[in-house]
Amino acid sequence: MRLATWNVNSLKVRLPHVLQWLADNPVDVLCLQELKMDHPLFPLPEIEAAGYQAVWFGQKTYNGVAILVKNGCRIDDVVAGIPGYDDEQRRVIAATVDGVRVICAYFVNGESVDSPKYQYKLAWLAALEGYVAAEMAAHADFALLGDYNIAPEDRDVYEPERWHEQVLCSTPERESFRRLIALGLSDSFRLFNDEDGQYSWWDYRAMMFRRGLGVRIDHILISASLKPRASACVIDKVPRKWERPSDHTPVVLTLD
Repeated sequence: MRLATWNVNSLKVRLPHVLQWLADNPVDVLCLQELKMDHPLFPLPEIEAAGYQAVWFGQKTYNGVAILVKNGCRIDDVVAGIPGYDDEQRRVIAATVDGVRVICAYFVNGESVDSPKYQYKLAWLAALEGYVAAEMAAHADFALLGDYNIAPEDRDVYEPERWHEQVLCSTPERESFRRLIALGLSDSFRLFNDEDGQYSWWDYRAMMFRRGLGVRIDHILISASLKPRASACVIDKVPRKWERPSDHTPVVLTLD
């Protein structure tokens, strides 16, 4: 079983990229973030023609998440949003795929540590932590995929001194990430790669991708029961080289 996450930064713009990537990489589950598409406009016919089912939680202009599931896999118990948390921003969708509980999440960016959006981010993170804990209590096989908008450690950003206590790298954000880990989750990418300089997002400006100046903020955390099944987790940089790419690139986990 292969699971992937990808912030596509507008599914309308990047739909050809998604279809091409799925043709080249027929994963079982693909979690998408930043659809930037109103719910009724989701391109289900094109997704189905590619051999996938889909559940989604769309929103015009901003946000929006989806889980694409390969035909032949069973999908159950779909939940949109964080239960009990009143949030007008559509950032979370969950489903059980062949027995694995999958949450696809587009974490709040926060803008800057002195912004009201940062306080919203911290409140949202607290709500998500409670939701994840409850889902893990109900499902042994569990995976949390998405654009976390958190770089867990200094090795996950270029020039760490420039990022010190800035949004994505502030102590409260990193502590939230560690609390997710403390629930019994593992950062699947770090099970196979300890090196620094491994990034999943590069700013469009100043040729950051070409210069290798990025941030690792797209993650797949997995429960203890899935950890022995994990055999690989890679960042696929190929789509970032395509014409009009997303600023993010896919992260792919293989479970035996």
